[in-house]
Amino acid sequence: MTSSVNPAWEAGDSKLSPDAEEQRLVDSAVETAGESELEVSLRPLVLADYQGQQRVKDNLEVLIEATKQRADTLDHVLLSGPPGLGKTTLATVVANELGVDMKQTAGPAIERAGDLAAILSNLEAGDVLFIDEIHRLSRVVEEILYSAMEDFTLDIIIGKGPAARSITLDLARFTLIGATTRTGLLSGPLRDRFGINFRLDYYEPTELESIIMRSADLLGLSIDADAAQEIGRRSRGTPRLANRLLKRVRDYAQVRYGTKITEDIAAEALSFFEVDSLGLDWMDVKILSTLTETFAGKPVGLTTLANATGEEADTLEDVYEPYLLQKGLIIRTPKGRQATPRAYYHLDLPEPREPNGAAQPATTEENLFS
Repeated sequence: MTSSVNPAWEAGDSKLSPDAEEQRLVDSAVETAGESELEVSLRPLVLADYQGQQRVKDNLEVLIEATKQRADTLDHVLLSGPPGLGKTTLATVVANELGVDMKQTAGPAIERAGDLAAILSNLEAGDVLFIDEIHRLSRVVEEILYSAMEDFTLDIIIGKGPAARSITLDLARFTLIGATTRTGLLSGPLRDRFGINFRLDYYEPTELESIIMRSADLLGLSIDADAAQEIGRRSRGTPRLANRLLKRVRDYAQVRYGTKITEDIAAEALSFFEVDSLGLDWMDVKILSTLTETFAGKPVGLTTLANATGEEADTLEDVYEPYLLQKGLIIRTPKGRQATPRAYYHLDLPEPREPNGAAQPATTEENLFS
């Protein structure tokens, strides 16, 4: 039931450099064109198969059922949250549960007002229009959406200068599902026109374990529950990354062992691909090592840190920092980024001493990772 209005965006729109996109296994924000088709095959199609986000699922179940009973159109839905948590998948599930078609595009792909007008005028009654990265719509395009979302009409200007005139076209009643990773960049008028607003949260390891077991079954893999737990623990709370790591573990097990994937094999495979016990990869470790060793634990400005690690400042801030902050490995101070005691413990480094020479309170696994 899903059609793609503009497939050019599907390879992703990350700020990562080309080398980083190719090398960084754990970057859940990037979905390469080569693996897109396989990712789609692993996505659930109905709410019953959608794992995690229980609060969102419970709400949607009621809203969708009420909409179907009234033979009405579902209110416009805004899905927000970090990349890789299933916003696109959830939009597809909503369309399937409603029994309607879904047309899919992205904010950067709609360059002109005419592009959006063409999409809207081709929608059938009840259809779902999914716009990913909706916060990146241009202001001109966004203003056309206002009347389309509120009144289901399309205002078109014909002609130029004194001869210009405006005509209004009626649109079929549709549901707009917008997805964004940067809610704060949405304009107030656009955000207020969504009747339903959900934020997706990072997944718990047990939820990721269920996703991995389901994906393994679809891929025809034999895997232990303990192995699925190990992969889930290193998946940074992100289903897309969990499926990506599962495929890499599959490749490693196939070449090195040719047997069922066990916990030991999974751990060995993930270590081989430089994904450690917290889900950190080589670049994450490089950032922490730069803060703890190169700058001896002192606060470091973003630009300085970018120069020291050889990565762009925007990439550090948008791609790498969120997870490091979430895990309590770095903090932001008025003077810059700084490693925490947890980072020293994870890197097996001695913690910096106080100005008077006394050591800071001992850091243990119990008080850091409980």
